[in-house]
Amino acid sequence: MFETLSDRLTSVFSSLRSKGRLSDADIDATTREIRIALLEADVALPVVKAFVAQVKERARGAEVSQALNPAQQVVKIVNDELIGILGGETRRIRFAKTPPTVIMLAGLQGAGKTTLAGKLAKWLREQGHVPMLVAADLQRPNAVQQLQVVGERAQVAVYAPEPGNGTGDPIEVARRSIDEAKRLQHDIVIIDTAGRLGIDQDMMKQAADIRDAVQPDEVLFVVDAMIGQDAVTTAQAFMEGVGFDGVVLTKLDGDARGGAALSVRHITGRPIMFASTGEKLEDFDAFHPDRMASRILDMGDILTLIEQAQKTFDEDQAAKMAGKLTSGENFTLEDFLEQMMMVQKMGPIKNLLGMMPGMGQMRDQLNSIDDRDLDRIAAIIRSMTPAERQDPKIINGSRRARIAAGSGVTVSAVSNLVTRFFDAQKMMKRMAGGMGIPGMPGGRNKVAKNQKKNKKGRRVSGDPRKAALEKASAAEAPAEPKQGGMLGNLGGKLPPGVELPPGFDPSKFRLPGQK
Repeated sequence: MFETLSDRLTSVFSSLRSKGRLSDADIDATTREIRIALLEADVALPVVKAFVAQVKERARGAEVSQALNPAQQVVKIVNDELIGILGGETRRIRFAKTPPTVIMLAGLQGAGKTTLAGKLAKWLREQGHVPMLVAADLQRPNAVQQLQVVGERAQVAVYAPEPGNGTGDPIEVARRSIDEAKRLQHDIVIIDTAGRLGIDQDMMKQAADIRDAVQPDEVLFVVDAMIGQDAVTTAQAFMEGVGFDGVVLTKLDGDARGGAALSVRHITGRPIMFASTGEKLEDFDAFHPDRMASRILDMGDILTLIEQAQKTFDEDQAAKMAGKLTSGENFTLEDFLEQMMMVQKMGPIKNLLGMMPGMGQMRDQLNSIDDRDLDRIAAIIRSMTPAERQDPKIINGSRRARIAAGSGVTVSAVSNLVTRFFDAQKMMKRMAGGMGIPGMPGGRNKVAKNQKKNKKGRRVSGDPRKAALEKASAAEAPAEPKQGGMLGNLGGKLPPGVELPPGFDPSKFRLPGQK
């Protein structure tokens, strides 16, 4: 969504890095480029003016002029102001003191309210709540049936006493749903209301009547992040006609310029509470202004990545897998398949890599990643017998042909996978056995222990004749390889299969900065 804005801002800041001090002309040029970048991203003009004025004022202050790195300080200022425009702190749902908590969804038709109702219900269910969906959109054809299907997928109850398609009173349905939730002990009620293709009085009146009938704890305005400046106009109309407590952005995975997200919060004064980033029910989470600002400035979103990993990976299972990884030999194709399936549960690989800092510079490479490649690898491994997965060395030519036929790939694809797996297994074994990784068995700790042991030296005999003999034998013994050169972390040895050119003495090789 914010790719264009992110690219423009990144290029603006890259031109500042070579400057030791920033003049007024540098600041004016930078803020002018930021203004253009925001306008191209379809951010509302009042928002752009306020943002640029604040950045310019702070950039000309003491915090930049006295900074050791002015360029980084300007990036920090822009990051702070972006967080401010997006809402500052993460806004949480206000739960009612006496259940049920009533959440009412409002917005235009096509914004994705019904699907979002299911996403929100699933998100709340995973947090230990017992939500109930209410079908109060009785205008749009098949809206009730759609909500029932979404509720079944989200594994939550749906209250739908009326068939819809123009039949029934949505205000009465919403009112009765509260009593039904109390009777069935649902602690959260999510009411899906009707929308229109545009703003009209009938829709506003119906939404206001439902609000008055159920007295919701939260009214969430659902807006399509791809409609640009219309999002601001629609938000203002709903604010005046119905009122709302928070904003939910849908379709953040689209290719629109995304200025609506930066505009709605500033214009309405209401925080963005949730964001939907895909079609699946899992593609939904609370909106964190600091993390979104970090993504826009290509500084990554490590916290979200960690949270997704914690949801997906079991701690005991991760510890068990770490042991296999360090041993090398015990890591099988079955383990590899299991790890790959866990990574896939976290979401598309492109999205996961996109959360890493600096990945905006590799956007073309990220866009070329196809998750179907992982599906093909999984198909190859699943076409193997348990014995073949446990010990790929037994996979000969006839077995490869059978596996290729079973997985729908070529024999060379099977051979490549097996070869790459063996290479990875060897690499893990070397790392565990002596590549100098701290904490690993046989690694740097072992080398340091040997060096400490060698420092003690031999005891010299008190007999002058024996001492002279020991000294002579020590002089004739070959010198041990020095540990300070390139091979210091390898215990003085090269990995198997690696040879040095004739006459090359690795003990004399020094990396830059080594003495």
